[in-house]
Amino acid sequence: MQSLPNISPYQRFLIAVLAVLLFTVVLDFMLLSALSAILLPQLAITTAQFGWLVSAYAFSAGISAILVSGFADQFDRKKLLLFFYTGFLAGILLCALAQTYTTFFIARIITGVFGGVIGATCFAIITDSFDLSQRGRVMGFVQLAFASSQVVGLPLGLYLATQLDWHLTYGLILLMGCMAAALVFLKMKPVDAHLQVQSSAQAFQHLIAILANREYLAVFINNTLLAAADIMLMTFSSAFSTNNMGISLEHLPLLYGVGGIGTILFGPLIGRLADKYGSLRIFTIGTVLALTLVGIYTNLGLTPLWVVLIIHSLLFIGINARMISSATLATAMPEATDRGAFMAVDASLQQGVGGMAAAAAGLIVFQSADGTIHRFPLLGIIVIAVMLITIGLMFLIHSIIQKNR
Repeated sequence: MQSLPNISPYQRFLIAVLAVLLFTVVLDFMLLSALSAILLPQLAITTAQFGWLVSAYAFSAGISAILVSGFADQFDRKKLLLFFYTGFLAGILLCALAQTYTTFFIARIITGVFGGVIGATCFAIITDSFDLSQRGRVMGFVQLAFASSQVVGLPLGLYLATQLDWHLTYGLILLMGCMAAALVFLKMKPVDAHLQVQSSAQAFQHLIAILANREYLAVFINNTLLAAADIMLMTFSSAFSTNNMGISLEHLPLLYGVGGIGTILFGPLIGRLADKYGSLRIFTIGTVLALTLVGIYTNLGLTPLWVVLIIHSLLFIGINARMISSATLATAMPEATDRGAFMAVDASLQQGVGGMAAAAAGLIVFQSADGTIHRFPLLGIIVIAVMLITIGLMFLIHSIIQKNR
């Protein structure tokens, strides 16, 4: 059993500040759907218009990420992060000030254009700043941003929206984001070691080279399938829980909160296990756990709340194990001169496929007049099939990395 290298105090700071940045980006993305009941009447819009609000971020983020990918490795990653995060905060400010559907729609586009690149830049910084034997632990802590946004951010944002005004939820994100941006500006060191390796490729040529690399393609396909499986399952999980399993609307925050707490508690442990026993092994175990629970969950009828809480929490842990271990292994694939572009292309493809996966889930399932969700077991079978494919792809990715080391 190998001993794990220590993480320095500066590296701990880096993990913390990147987690906060990702927390604000994830919270912004998740918050909009949670605010639907408030925004529909206050903005006097239809459900179709609200759907375009959600899509505006995803598609603008995907387009932005693919456009940036060509020159993402030609700049100090700290400067690139500050540029796009400042643009993201400008979009959040516009969201906080928006009074009409049109202005809010424009604000969501701006937020997506800049926000869609932040995650990729953060992961490129992690790859540059941490040894491969440390990245499982790093990813475990960074993934806390996703769980924390669900456990802490969403309830607080919804409280502000329901008790005061929905604009204040974006004001909260703006306040946190400004403090995090100040820390990045003042305390983060330049991340420019990749610039020492000279590359003569132009932006468009660099992008084409990234897309044409068969080894990179294996990671892109795997990560888009990971996103597709998760989004297909989660898009209608709330409706399925309330209408088919008998979970009340009042218990939905508890359901997702407990799942998020499980992720917070087990995320760092999963990352440590990935460093110690290998990302491929942890991914396989997490996937087997997740697909087993998907098979159970999607076939449930009326179910006691405590049973649903256990199943939902274990499912979240399995999904989180897949995310942490796959992200850890993927960081070992790109060359130093390709990392920013690689992460940007990966983020772009995940955004686009995620949008298509949600639409596909909407075509597979349907809701009857009494509110019951039908064909959810069929959706579960498709999700399980996709998960099984990702195991094969992860074995391929692992073998490629081992060959190149």
